[in-house]
Order: sequence, then C-alpha cells, then structure tokens
Amino acid sequence: MKHVKYGKCVRCGKTYEAVLDLTSCECGGILDIVYDYDYIRTRLTREKLAGRTEQSMWRYRELLPIEETTEPTPLRVGWSPLYEEPRLAEALGLKRLWVKDDGQNPTASLKDRASAMAVAKAREAGARVIACSSTGNAASSLAGNAAAAGLKTYIFVPSRAPKGKVAQLMTFGATVVSVQGSYEDTFELSKQAIEKWGWYNRNAAINPYLSEGKKTVALEIMEQLNWEVPDYIAISVGDGCTIAGLWKGLKDLHAIGFIDHLPRLISAQAEGCCPLNRSIETGEPWRPMEENTLADSIAVGVPRNADKALMAIRESNGLAVNVSDQEIMAAQKLLGRTCGVFGEPAGVTGAAGVKKLCEQGKLGKDDTVVSVVTGNGLKDVANAIAACGEPITIPGDMDRLLAAFAEKGVTVD
Repeated sequence: MKHVKYGKCVRCGKTYEAVLDLTSCECGGILDIVYDYDYIRTRLTREKLAGRTEQSMWRYRELLPIEETTEPTPLRVGWSPLYEEPRLAEALGLKRLWVKDDGQNPTASLKDRASAMAVAKAREAGARVIACSSTGNAASSLAGNAAAAGLKTYIFVPSRAPKGKVAQLMTFGATVVSVQGSYEDTFELSKQAIEKWGWYNRNAAINPYLSEGKKTVALEIMEQLNWEVPDYIAISVGDGCTIAGLWKGLKDLHAIGFIDHLPRLISAQAEGCCPLNRSIETGEPWRPMEENTLADSIAVGVPRNADKALMAIRESNGLAVNVSDQEIMAAQKLLGRTCGVFGEPAGVTGAAGVKKLCEQGKLGKDDTVVSVVTGNGLKDVANAIAACGEPITIPGDMDRLLAAFAEKGVTVD
C-alpha cells in the first residue's frame, strides 16, 4: 500500500508495518493508520472524486488502507442519505440541521462500514473465517457482509442482544454464541476463541483497519455538504470506535486540503452507561460502568477504544452529553414524526444529545449541526412499540371507528 506509512500506537507512539494481521500495540494501546498525505494529494482531488460513479464507501479508496487491486465488497455499503431538516432545526432553535441516515446500509447500521473493511482485508489475507464480539450491530453487519463474500463467521453476542439482530445473524448463516454475561465477558471469550483458532479478527478495538471503514461516514458527510464544514457533528458513543473513526476521517480530509477547518464533535452517551463522557466531564481517567440502558448498541461499560475516542472529543473541543432512556425514546419519536427517519435507540442517541444541548442553551440559533443516525429502528421494534404505543384495534365497523377516534382524541382533518 503505497499511500499507507504505518500503524502508530496512540498511547506510546511506537510504529508498526501495516501488515495484513496488524492488531494492537504491545503496550496495549490501539494503533492509528498513518497515511502519506503528500502522495494522496497527487492521486485524489475534489474534481476527480466528483466525477466518480461509484456510490459507496469505496469511492474513497485513496484514503482507505487497501491495495489498488482490492475489489469492492459485494454489498453496497455507504453513501447513505444526508437530509437537511429545516422544520426540526426551527423546532430546536438551530440555524441548520442535517440528519445522516446510516440505517440505510445493507444490514441497517453504520457498522457495515467497518465490516466491509474487515471483509476486504480478510480477502487480502486469504482468510476464510471472520469472527467478532458485538452488542448486535457489528455482529449482524459482519455476518451479512461476510455471507455476500462467501466467508464463514463466528459471532459472540451478550444474551441481552435484541432478537431482531440475532435473527439477522441466524439468517446470514453465522455461528452465533450468546454469552450469559456482560459485553466485557462476551469480548473476552471472542478474543480467546479468535486466538485459539486463528480466525480473522473483526473486533474494531483490536483491528486498526476497521476504524478506517467507519471514517467513511465523515468523508460522505463533507462531500454531501459540498465541503462546507458544519459547526458540530453529533454521534452516539459506546465502545468509542465510531466517534474515533469519524474524527479520523475529518482529519484526513483536512490533511489533504479538502476542508479548511474541523468541526466540533458531540459525544452522546446514555446516562446509564457513560464511562467516556464521565471522563470528559470530570477530567479523570475513565472507569468501568454498569450497562444500564435500553440502547443496547452503546451499552458498553468497558469501552475498548477509549484512548482514540477521548482523544477525538478533546482534540475537537467537543461536547459530551448524557441522555436518559426516556430522552432517547423521545428523540426516536421526534425524528420519526418530523423527518420520517426511524432509528433504533442507540442510533438516535446523537439526536437526543443535540435536543438536550439545545434545551440547555449550549447549542442555538447560530449553530449548524449534523446528527448521525447509526442504526435502523427495525432492529429493536419492542422498545419502539413501548414508546409509541399500540395501534387502534377494532372490528371493521364505522361506528366502532368513530367511537375509537373519540376515545383516543383523534381529530380528522
């Protein structure tokens, strides 16, 4: 890879050759992929990018750690829509607001970006099996992307993973292990199994190439905004891998001159599981927390990518905001009713954070914000029904319909 220099530990600074089986540093730190930006500037321009017909994450291949000969993965991953939402912006008191709906990826979450990268790198390595641990979305995205490429998967999920996500895994033909314990227990078991059988490792906190897949959400946002930088980009945070990838993508664009400054990040976590935001707020090292939130995809009490995530928030002079489960579900309904976007609880936590910051006066009428929805609501319909209620159920009779409307206070326009 002529455009990749090496992997560099974010903790001790040690560098490693960018080999196919690159993992974490011997000190325990996570590696960052370092590019030759001078070389990339000779190969990629805004004009060249604008002329491409490839509408997926692979349109940015000069900024990705893959060989020139590496083929795109079979499923269309990336290039999800970015909607400007003036009515919601007005309701919240913002100058402008956009919603990036990454729930429209093939397996309905942003995690498809990392999984597509895992499949591409596994193919380069000649691997036939990929494995990971996940609270749900990374698992289903890996299983789907690997199935399309003809690769076998072993997936480890905590027993609390929603049935919709487990159903995806089983449908995609994965061997699924439901671990009776926390995400930490699940991660450790997957790590031991991967080491024992030599499977290709899709765990984003160990494999540094995967954040490079996730960063494509930032590349898309900026291209879709015609390289006009918003004041803030909000995203939900669990393990820390996604916000770290988002920030890496923005810094890459700045390094090659595609954008002239960087936005501030908004790190949104659930109140019941917010070890990273708590560290930002207190200035103390992060400490483990219980996983006490219905937003299962970000219920990570021991974040595996804490170093990169905290660095991203601090470098961007970002905001940390914690939201209750009630605020998360309120944001789900708000996005649905004003934007027509259906996000799962973890997927809309960023939007819940934006709403709360507006109510606190920390965001206002002069601010422009992008809120990333990281997963589709169909992954967790039980919580959506609990928040929104059941439909009106009656026999096929007009009198009963009128009575039900009156009982429910329904007014017909």
